[in-house]
Amino acid sequence: MEKLMYMMLIEKSKTYNKMTRQVVMEHVENIRKLDDEGKLEICGVFKDYPKMAGMYILKTESRREAEAICNAEPLVRGGYATYRLVGLQIANRENNYLL
Repeated sequence: MEKLMYMMLIEKSKTYNKMTRQVVMEHVENIRKLDDEGKLEICGVFKDYPKMAGMYILKTESRREAEAICNAEPLVRGGYATYRLVGLQIANRENNYLL
């Protein structure tokens, strides 16, 4: 069975610009926690895409686990953002770039 990572695309909601400093701090703490647990491959903010806030690439054992992480994200829980979760099959030297 192929091993996937999951990309969480974080989309701004209509209340995105109303988030508090407290929510931002919770968001950053969540990122740190995921990184400490080895579940975060990379994350970042999108520039020049007004409706998109950013993304996480998650290393999880299942889509269900990735969905749980997405639903626990403080921006999502607070209604400041929504998300799309996409399975990502990694192409690299180890798998001959999926040939």
